[in-house]
Amino acid sequence: MRRGYNTQQERKYKVELSDCALNPQQKLFIDCTAKRTVVRAGRRGGKTRGVSEKAVKRFLQPKFNRVLYAAPTQEQVEAFWFRVTSILLPLIDAGVFKKNESEHTIERPGTLQRIRAKTAWNADTLRGDFADLLILDEWQLMCEDAWELVGAPMLLDTNGDAVFIYTPPSLWTRRKFTSKARDPQHAAKMFAAAKQEELRASTEGRESRWRAFHWKSSENGYISAEALKEISKDMTSIAKRMELDAEDVTEAPGALWTRDIIERYRLPVAPPEFDRVAVAIDPSTTSGGNEAGIMCGGKTADHGYLVEDASMQGSPLDWATKAVHVFKRHKADFIVAESNQGGEMVETTIHIVDGNVPVTLVHASRGKQVRADPVSALYENGKMHHVGSFPELEDEQCLWVPGQPSPNRMDALVYLATHLLIENACSGFLDYYSQRAERMGKEQAREQISA
Repeated sequence: MRRGYNTQQERKYKVELSDCALNPQQKLFIDCTAKRTVVRAGRRGGKTRGVSEKAVKRFLQPKFNRVLYAAPTQEQVEAFWFRVTSILLPLIDAGVFKKNESEHTIERPGTLQRIRAKTAWNADTLRGDFADLLILDEWQLMCEDAWELVGAPMLLDTNGDAVFIYTPPSLWTRRKFTSKARDPQHAAKMFAAAKQEELRASTEGRESRWRAFHWKSSENGYISAEALKEISKDMTSIAKRMELDAEDVTEAPGALWTRDIIERYRLPVAPPEFDRVAVAIDPSTTSGGNEAGIMCGGKTADHGYLVEDASMQGSPLDWATKAVHVFKRHKADFIVAESNQGGEMVETTIHIVDGNVPVTLVHASRGKQVRADPVSALYENGKMHHVGSFPELEDEQCLWVPGQPSPNRMDALVYLATHLLIENACSGFLDYYSQRAERMGKEQAREQISA
C-alpha cells in the first residue's frame, strides 16, 4: 500500500514511497513528528531507507522545508543520496527540482526548499547552515559537538527537529581511529534518556518531546533469513547482540568490573579525613594522542575512595599542570605516574610546574590484567568506593576485557588504588596470587606470578 503525502507535486509526478517490506517501527519512525527522535537499528536493518523516506516526506510538505543529512563518511552519504535521488527522480526530470551532484543538494530554484547531504567527520563542517530537519546518521561515531555546539543552534531559525541514528558500536571503539566521540557510549545514553522521557510523558499524560525507535537486522524484509542465519555463525554472541540485534551493551563479558559492584559500594560523600591522599597519572606523550588519565583519591584504614577524575587531552605540560592543581586542591601526599611512555620526562615535566611535588614513578613491566586483577578484587570486597559518579571511567572499567589495549583513565585508577591500598606493589601482587593458589593449585599460581 502506497502512503499518500497529499502534496500536489507528489500526486502529479507519482513520487513512490511504498510501505512494501517496512517493519512497524520503520513506519512509525517515518511518520513520527516528535521534536527529537533517536533510532537504534541493526546493520542492514533498513536505517538508510527509513531515514531517506522520512527526509523526502518532510521535504515535500507544503511548507518549503530544508533537510540536512550528515554522516561521518562519504560512503554513508552516498547511500542516503542514492535513495533520495531515486525517490525524487520524477520531479527532478520534470524540472520541478534542481539536483547538484557535486554539492549533494536537491532544491526548488528561487526558494529555500532543499535537501542536502554532507559528511560531518569534523563537526565544524556543519556550520553556516540552518534546517527544519537535521539528521545525524552513525551518530555513535560523531563527536558530541556535532549536535551540542553546531547542530542544535542551527535549528534556532525554524525551531527545527532532529533525528539521531546509530548501531551500537563495537566494544571499546578506539575513538582516535574509528570514532570522534569523546564518550563512546554517548549514543546509548541518549537512547536511554529518550526512553525515560517517553515513560515520564506517558505517566504525566503529555506528549513526549523525544521518541526512541529500535529494530533488529532480522526485521528488514529484504534480508535473506538463510543468509542472516549463516552469517550469525561467524559472529560472537556479543557481536550479534550489538551489530544485528542492536542492543546497547554496557558491560563486556569477561570485564573485570561490573556496574553492580561499582554501584553497590558507591558513596555520596567522602570521609571527613584521609590517612593518605594521592594523584595518579597515566600520561600521554603528545597533545594529539589519547587522554592522560588523572585520578585523585584517598584512603582510610584499608578502604580507598576515588574523589576526582581530572583526565584530559593535551600536551605533557597541560596534563602536568592539571595534575599539580589537583594535587594542591586535595592536599595530596604524592603523585604516582606511569613512566613507560616518556621515562624520566614525566617527572621532569611535573617538576617544571612545581619542583616541590613528590613524584613516584612506576614502570609497568607486568601485563595489564596482572596489574588490574588485585584492584578489581578490592572493588569486589567492598574496599574501593567511588565518591560520586564517574561515567567515562566506569564505562572504561566495565567495557575493557583483558587482552585489549587498556584505556588511560582505567590505568590511572589502577595505579591510584595500588599505591593507596597496597604499600608494596610487588608484594601485593604476590600476596594476591598466593591467596588464589588454594583455588587454582600452587603450580599454576606460581607460573602466573613468574610470567
